[in-house]
Amino acid sequence: MYSSSTISRQQGYLSQLMKPFSPSPPPPPPTQATYVLLALAWVFVPVYVSSGIVTMPEYLGRRFGGERIRTYLSVLSLMLSVFTKISTDLYSGALFVQVCLGWNLYLSTVLMLVVTALYTIAGGLAAVIYTDTLQTFVMIIGAIILTITAFNKIGGYSNLERVYQAAIPSKIIPNSSCHLPREDAMHLFRHPVTGDLPWPGMTLGLTILATWYWCTDQVIVQRSLSAKNLSHAKGASILASYLKMLPFIFIILPGMISRALYPDSVGCVDPEECVRVCGAEVGCSNIAFPKLVIELMPSGLRGLMIAVMMAALMSSLTSIFNSSSTLFTMDIWKKYRAYASERELLLVGRIVTVILVVISVVWIPILQSANSGQLYVYIQSVTSYLAPPVTAVFSLAIFWTRTNEQGAFWGLMVGLVVGVCRMVLEFAFPPPLLRSVHYLHFAIILCFLSAAVVMVISLLTPPPTEEQVRNLTWWTLTQEEEGEIPLQKVSSISHREQRPQVHGETDRQTDRHHEVPLPRIPSVRESVFWSRFCCVNAILLICVNIFLYAYFA
Repeated sequence: MYSSSTISRQQGYLSQLMKPFSPSPPPPPPTQATYVLLALAWVFVPVYVSSGIVTMPEYLGRRFGGERIRTYLSVLSLMLSVFTKISTDLYSGALFVQVCLGWNLYLSTVLMLVVTALYTIAGGLAAVIYTDTLQTFVMIIGAIILTITAFNKIGGYSNLERVYQAAIPSKIIPNSSCHLPREDAMHLFRHPVTGDLPWPGMTLGLTILATWYWCTDQVIVQRSLSAKNLSHAKGASILASYLKMLPFIFIILPGMISRALYPDSVGCVDPEECVRVCGAEVGCSNIAFPKLVIELMPSGLRGLMIAVMMAALMSSLTSIFNSSSTLFTMDIWKKYRAYASERELLLVGRIVTVILVVISVVWIPILQSANSGQLYVYIQSVTSYLAPPVTAVFSLAIFWTRTNEQGAFWGLMVGLVVGVCRMVLEFAFPPPLLRSVHYLHFAIILCFLSAAVVMVISLLTPPPTEEQVRNLTWWTLTQEEEGEIPLQKVSSISHREQRPQVHGETDRQTDRHHEVPLPRIPSVRESVFWSRFCCVNAILLICVNIFLYAYFA
């Protein structure tokens, strides 16, 4: 279940629709996500489908040849899974259980892991696909009821700003202003330097992170690759984009209402009080949404909402486990064990999953104290230090045919060194030391630095071969070869380890090779009607997004 190359094909494209409402690490805001999701369906997916890949590192392996880029990206993806996916999923789920039942955080984490393991073994991937889709609509209904109830509690949307600004905890820290709500809390565009989400970083920096998350991350892209055809992938992206507009109304505004209604718990600033409320000294803003669910939802609907959110969390974990183990077995293990059996790959995938979970659990205490205890800020900051070079390399690989292996590799290496140095400083020293360069501004700098290194070294070294660009870039997408086109055009699997052969086996393999035709690259052609239908809906989506952006700005 974890290691076969067909895993990503088994992931139904409908499960992509669940991602906007998954309690897993939140992706960037809906403005960026809308356009990047359209770019995924109209630009990235056609290239991926044409290349016949299963994993994202496999695409770079075919685009550039060699092994080092593919191996590095696999390892980096596993690191990001630990630091920004599995650990935050476990923490947020355990925190929800803690708020609901009052259990110990680590006891709740163990419970999450046990139930998730049983859920995965008993239900399998098909259950994840269908339950994700069902949970989406149940959560939307629950979120609508919760939002209406919350607004009624404070007297409507017109009173939100007034009650939010008046939400001051009773126990404060003397001679400080940390207990006061931000003056720009109701503004979308904030100060370009001193804002907690400066508008240049929110506009461009989050777009870079969104491109990595939606267009190059294995967990997301494998859903689009499993679509029946390109029109299905486009339709799923359009619907997911519409759903991505809803968290502002159903998650962000209720979170502000939660701060206004429960300032002593959600808005606590005194370390002793915060430890008593949620177990973290740096703040309890992470409990805002579950606190609202527990306090305001009717009894029956409260139980249903809790059950659905926990089930969605477990579904998200199984998807992450699946993609992480696929990355390791297909892009790392098979490099050294080219003829490993399916049973061996399955076992290795499960062992890797256990190791990733253990590391993630150990990382939870660090996660609790990082970035003022705010999960969203923690996720985006860590992603800002590691993901921008990947965005730069994928974008240049698809849009610039001159990009070669040397340029891509050294661009990734320079970006990694600079990003890790900033991340170490972030965790080792107090925030004021690095506050002059916001993490979203750093993401912009890191992306352009990596892109510059890729372009300079690519121009100073020999260009890629024709085999490394045919059907692997946007500009060469329509190029077709005569006859059968093998999927593995640029070998990215090491064949140095050869399986022992008995006498006569070579001849039988040669005969079998001539008997079975090579598979063709999947077609990127679409029905004219459905292609136009998706394009019209995409234009409508962009118009709606622009209107909402201008209205709330």
